[in-house]
Amino acid sequence: MKKSLKISFSILLIFVLIIPLAACGSSDLQKVKIGEVTRSIFYAPQYVAIEKGFFEEEGLDIELTTTAGGDKTMTALLSDSIDVALVGSETSIYVAAQGANDPVINFAQLTQTDGTFLVSREKIDNFSWEMLEGSTFLGQRKGGMPQMAGEFTLKKHGIDPHNDLNLIQNIDFANIAPSFSSGTGEFVQLFEPTASVFEKEGIGHIVASFGVESGHLPYTTFMTKDSFMEENNETVEKFTRAIYKAQQWVDSHSAKETAEAISGYFEDTDTEIIEMAVDRYKSQGSFATDPILDAEEWDNLQNIMDEAGELPKRIDYEELVNTEFAESVME
Repeated sequence: MKKSLKISFSILLIFVLIIPLAACGSSDLQKVKIGEVTRSIFYAPQYVAIEKGFFEEEGLDIELTTTAGGDKTMTALLSDSIDVALVGSETSIYVAAQGANDPVINFAQLTQTDGTFLVSREKIDNFSWEMLEGSTFLGQRKGGMPQMAGEFTLKKHGIDPHNDLNLIQNIDFANIAPSFSSGTGEFVQLFEPTASVFEKEGIGHIVASFGVESGHLPYTTFMTKDSFMEENNETVEKFTRAIYKAQQWVDSHSAKETAEAISGYFEDTDTEIIEMAVDRYKSQGSFATDPILDAEEWDNLQNIMDEAGELPKRIDYEELVNTEFAESVME
C-alpha cells in the first residue's frame, strides 16, 4: 500500500512540475502578426518557416492573416492591425511619397522576381511575344507589381500594351482567373498554382514567364514601420533569422519536399500541382535564397514603376531599405 502511494505521489509530482514548465514555454513566445497580401505558393519559404518551427526556435509565435490587396495590407500595417507586412516593395514607395511621418521599411526580401506567367487559351508550340499583337489580353490590376512587370515585359518586346492589343485591367484580382476560364481573353497573366491548374485541365497553356522576362526585383518583401523596428530591434532580427533558415531549407530541399511541407496552406490544391508550381519558381530563381534586398534590385523596381507611369517619385535605397538584420543573420 505504501509502495503504491509512493508511486502515485511520484507521478503526481512529475505532472505538477511538467505542466508549469510547458505553460511557461508557451508564454515565453512573442507574438508577431503578419499580414500577407495574398495566399500564394510564391510565398513558400514563409510557410516553411512556420511549419518547420524556425520562428518558434527564435522565440516567436506567428499569427498569419491574408489581407487581400496591397492597399489593404498597407492599411493594416499603418493602423497597427499587423506588425509585419508581406507585400510588394512598391507599396512602401507609395507611402513614403505621401510624406509619411513613420515610413515603412523593407528589411527582408522573400521573392526576387515577378511570380506571374503568360497563359494562352490555345496551345502554342513556338511562342513569340509578337503573337499578342491584336489579341485580347487579360492583365492584372493597374498600379500593382504584376501589372507593371507585365507592361514592362510587353514594351521590352516592342508591344505597346495600350495600343497594340485589347488590354483588360478592370477586373478584380480574385476574378481574373474565373473570367478567363469563362471565356474572356485570348491571353491572361496568372500566378501559380492557377496557371498549372489551368494547364492540367486544358483551360490554358503556359507559354512564357514574366518573372524571367522582367529580371530581379524586390517583388515581395517583409516590411514594418520604422517605429516598430526601433522598439523591437531584437524581434526583427529573430524574424529575419527564421526567414533566412527557411530560404536555405527551400533552396537545399526538393520541390516535392517543399510541396509536402506547405500543402496544409493549400488544402484545395493537389500536392502534385503544388510541387509543379514550386519547381517552376525554384527553376527560375523566384525564391530569394537570402533576405538581402540589394540596390540594383531596388533600382530595377523603380525603373519598372517609372516605365508604367506609376512611380510618384524616386526614393533613395537607404531611405526605405534596411539590410542590417539580413547581414547580421547571415554572418
